[in-house]
Amino acid sequence: MTSYDHFAHELRGQMNHATARGAFDLLVCAGDLFRSLPPGNRPDLGMGFCCDAMSDELTIGDMVILPRSNGSGMTVRFLLPRVPPGFG
Repeated sequence: MTSYDHFAHELRGQMNHATARGAFDLLVCAGDLFRSLPPGNRPDLGMGFCCDAMSDELTIGDMVILPRSNGSGMTVRFLLPRVPPGFG
């Protein structure tokens, strides 16, 4: 069953991959992040975990494009590279 950790891990992986490509930011839609996991790992309540993982990753400079209260999930522009905890 999918948990918060699955989404947090996938989100960090996407950020690391984008950083390795030289990207300065990454636009993440909750629906796309949700669908990036295998279909068997997407329970009905998974979207809540997905949005929680995105919200918890927010730092100064990131921009919420569509807020979670929108009803269709959320969209966030994350700045890259991410600063490791304790180094910001």
